[in-house]
Amino acid sequence: MDIIDIKTYMQSIGREARSASRLVARAETASKNQALAIMAMAIQRDEQELLVANAKDVENAKTRGLDTALIDRLTLTSKGIAGMAEGLLQIAALADPIGEISDLSFRPAGIQVGKMRVPLGVVGIIYEARPNVTADAAGLCLKAGNAAILRGGSEAIHSNQAIAACVKEGLKAAGLPETAIQVIETTDRAAVGELITMKEFVDVIVPRGGKGLIERISDEARIPVIKHLHGICHVYIDEGADLDKAIRIADNAKTQRYGTCNTMETLLVHEAIAREVLPPLCKIYLDKGVELRGDAPSRAIIAQMNEAVEEDWHTEYLAPILSVRVVSGLDQAIEHIAVYGSQHTDSIITEDYSRARRFLREVDSSSVMVNASTRFADGFEYGLGAEIGISTDKIHARGPVGLEGLTSQKFIVLGDGHIRQ
Repeated sequence: MDIIDIKTYMQSIGREARSASRLVARAETASKNQALAIMAMAIQRDEQELLVANAKDVENAKTRGLDTALIDRLTLTSKGIAGMAEGLLQIAALADPIGEISDLSFRPAGIQVGKMRVPLGVVGIIYEARPNVTADAAGLCLKAGNAAILRGGSEAIHSNQAIAACVKEGLKAAGLPETAIQVIETTDRAAVGELITMKEFVDVIVPRGGKGLIERISDEARIPVIKHLHGICHVYIDEGADLDKAIRIADNAKTQRYGTCNTMETLLVHEAIAREVLPPLCKIYLDKGVELRGDAPSRAIIAQMNEAVEEDWHTEYLAPILSVRVVSGLDQAIEHIAVYGSQHTDSIITEDYSRARRFLREVDSSSVMVNASTRFADGFEYGLGAEIGISTDKIHARGPVGLEGLTSQKFIVLGDGHIRQ
């Protein structure tokens, strides 16, 4: 397609999405749940077709020399496909938020005032690599009464189209418009430029991908954006920590998967227990091939550790690299997170109730944890069924964005001939 064709194509997609959004907004819960169940069934049934399509994408990514973290996010497995299907079924099992009325109360004039939860309308989602986003986004947007325009990365084009076929099958079987969920077929980047400026058709944009993509979308969009720029996540091992728990959690937070936004990138350790916890923990990291970069006190304990520079504390590695710092206590740990963190996910390991409460209260991140791996910061794990992304903004939605984050509220007023005096 040339630029003129792309503009026409995107305008057509936008127009169809806007029209479909009005039908989905009034769809019955049973119809939406039926569509989700059939999508899940189709994904499970077509597992082999999905794996074949994904293998093409992975092979192309390797040929293009794309980095290991991106290929990791791109790769589908049987377990991942089962997880997509399970996510759709979990979404179907969740209460439908649309039409829910809350805070209804009588005013002195006799009217009743409350709030009703309503869809956002049309959600544009731009994402890199992860094919599972196609299913997650489709399911969440549909259950929340929205239409969606999905633009996956060129590296996942075959996977996304295969999943989109399952999504359309579910919509059609439930009598819902197939245009309620549209996957953009062109890989031309000009389509993104059109999508993020179509104010007449799109109500909100959700970018999922690397910092470069999200910065571009944030800078150029003429539509509200739900986003997080990066995930510089911390685990702080307090002097009151159970060392077995600390080692198990800190290992999992870093090595369970390297290329995700909720993977720990900086480990903070209280100076009182650093000589006890760092040797066994760092042996695990080194045995798994993790490069360690530490401050002077850390390097004094672990000889194989490289020197950390200022930039390391600011870096989301998405790779087997970990920054390590020994701190004087809770105050310095919280200060470090405030200066270098990305307001994504941070965890404290401690048996001290008071310190745990302080950490929960004072660390200003979208997810704050006690004695748990940062890898739990995920919509599926939080019981949201799936997530559309993670927001580190403070307005509208924060943390993993599930059904409620894809809705808004409007005021409703109930009267019986009331007039204002």
